[in-house]
Amino acid sequence: MRFVLRTHGCRANQYDSEAVRSMMLASGATEVATAEDADVAIFNSCSVTAAAEAELRKDVRRAARANPLVRTIVMGCAPGLAARDENINPLRTLPTVTESVAGADLELIASAVGLSRDASRSRRGVQTGARGLLRIQDGCDEHCTFCATTLARGSNRSRPMAEIIGEAESLADIHPEIVLTGIHIGSYGLDIGSSLSSLVEALIARVSTVRFRLSSLEATEVDARLRDLFADGSRLVPYLHAPLQSGSDRVLKRMGRSWYTAGEYESSIGHIISQRSVFGLGADVICGFPGETEEDHRETIALIERLPFTSLHVFPYSPRPGAASVRLPRPVGSSEIQRRCAELRELGRLKSAAYRATRVGGRADVVATAAGEGLSEDYLSVVIQVPGIRRRDRFAATLAEWQGMLTATPIATLSA
Repeated sequence: MRFVLRTHGCRANQYDSEAVRSMMLASGATEVATAEDADVAIFNSCSVTAAAEAELRKDVRRAARANPLVRTIVMGCAPGLAARDENINPLRTLPTVTESVAGADLELIASAVGLSRDASRSRRGVQTGARGLLRIQDGCDEHCTFCATTLARGSNRSRPMAEIIGEAESLADIHPEIVLTGIHIGSYGLDIGSSLSSLVEALIARVSTVRFRLSSLEATEVDARLRDLFADGSRLVPYLHAPLQSGSDRVLKRMGRSWYTAGEYESSIGHIISQRSVFGLGADVICGFPGETEEDHRETIALIERLPFTSLHVFPYSPRPGAASVRLPRPVGSSEIQRRCAELRELGRLKSAAYRATRVGGRADVVATAAGEGLSEDYLSVVIQVPGIRRRDRFAATLAEWQGMLTATPIATLSA
C-alpha cells in the first residue's frame, strides 16, 4: 500500500501524524510524496479557524483532482466537529473521502486504511522531524467561547508518566530536542494526581541526553517548580509560548478566559523570566473578538509593548460552529479586524527584531533542523555556515549577524 500523509494545525496534530506514519511504515506500507502516486491519502485536520478548515477542504479536493481513485481518510479535529455538523457541511461528501476519524484513534485509522486493528500497536521509535514531539495529554476542560477544540477533542486526559518517560527515552536515541505537546498541557496530571512540573522534573532526571521544550502553556499555569526549572539552567529551554488572546479584561471575560486578568498575565510573565537574561517569549492574540472596542485594542497594544515578547501569532477572530462566541452581539467589521491585525503584527515584528539584535555576539544552544539551518534554545532561527554539521546535531555556538539573519558558529558539540 502506498500512502500520502498531510498535516494541518498544531504540534499535537503533528505528533498524531507521526504516530500514523510510524504505524503505516511498520505495517509494510510505503510513503509517497504526492496523492497522484498514492493508494490512500490521510489528512490530519485542524478546525481552530474557518481558514484552517477551508484549507483542509481545498487540499482534499486538490488530491482528488490529481488522483480520482485515491481513498481519502480525514482524521483530527474537523471530523470531531463534523459529527455535530454533518448535515450542514459534511466532510464525507468531499471527493474521494471514504472515512472520517475524530481525533487520532490508531485502531480506527488502521481499520479505515484497510489494516487490522492490531497494526495500531506496531510503531517505530523515530519521527521524521529533527526535533521529537511527545504528546503528554489530550483534550481540554476549559470553555473558551471562541474555541471548538473542546468539542472536537473532549475533556483532559493525561498519559501515565511512566509511558511518557519510556517514549522520551526512545525519542532521545535520535532527537536532540523533545517538545512536550498536547491540547492543554498545563492541565497535565490533574486527572491522575500529578502535575506538569512533576513530569518535567522526572523527564530531566531520567532522560539525560536531550533538551526539553514546552509547547503552548498558559502563563498562570507555570508553578514555582516549573519557574525554577526555567531559571536554573537545566535542560528545559528558556522559551515559553503563553497564549494572551487579549490585553483587555473586559474582552478576556467575554472570551471565557476567567482564570487570569491582563494584570495577572503580566505578573506571571515577570516572575517566569526575571532570572534569565536569555528568554524567548511568544503569544497568541485574537483581533476583532465580538464586542472588542478600539479602547480594548489599545489596551492589548499597551500590554504587548510592556512585555518582552520575542514573537507574536496574531489571528483575526474566526467564528466556529458550536462555539459560544457566535451568539455574542456587536461583531467587529472585517476591515477593522484587518487594521488591528496589521498593527499588532507590525508591533510583533519590531519586538522580534529588537530581541534578535540583543542576541548578536552572544552564545546559543543550537539544534540543526535542516542543511544550513538551526534553532536556538530561545526559539530563534539561525543560519549555519559551517560545513560538517548534520541534521539533528546539537552544539554550542556564537551568534553573529549576516545580511539581516542570525548566524551560528559552532564552538562545542553538545550532542551528535
